Amino acid sequence: MTNIALIEDDEVVRNYLAAFLQRQEDLNCRISAASLQDFFAQAENVAKLDVVLTDIGLPGKSGIEGIPEIKRRYPDVSVVILSVYIDSDRIFKALCAGAVGYLQKDTAMEEILECIQVISKGGAVMSPIIARRVVDYFAPKRSFSELLTAKEQQVIAAMVDGLSYKMIGVRLGIGIETVRQHIKNIYRKLQVNSKAEVIVKSLKGEL
Repeated sequence: MTNIALIEDDEVVRNYLAAFLQRQEDLNCRISAASLQDFFAQAENVAKLDVVLTDIGLPGKSGIEGIPEIKRRYPDVSVVILSVYIDSDRIFKALCAGAVGYLQKDTAMEEILECIQVISKGGAVMSPIIARRVVDYFAPKRSFSELLTAKEQQVIAAMVDGLSYKMIGVRLGIGIETVRQHIKNIYRKLQVNSKAEVIVKSLKGEL
């Protein structure tokens, strides 16, 4: 039997999910709480929990802030975030705090059940979009200098020196239309709209 706790401030969602979990033969929803304070009050009468499903946006402390406290009360428990938030910052903070899973709140009940089964066997779970955010977060970030060709970097250096399009062309031995095309590509790659922004990035050492 897997002992489950649910922390969700939306009463309708909480009651619906709790009722679904309680109907499962191998699950026992021991705690259904609206906040962390409510959770710990109920936890006084529950010796063992295997999985805690918690929202992030809760009254008082957030679900992420509560993970370390939950782990202190139940060292072997697996905490899974069930939230509408899918931004990389919250996902990363939740995982760093000790969550072993992160699911979107609109995940189908059957999928949540499958995730609980996976976690009970020592696994970890994430919604596909969450997994993608994690991969993107940890993927090596390319610097602006890696995006620019050698000629484009030379054009930027000339821009920083205050040269006009014509003078840049003379310095680099290219036509003025070619200079314009290089600058257009530079703006696109750096996601800027003016010469001044390019110069500021260069002076800040970002290029």
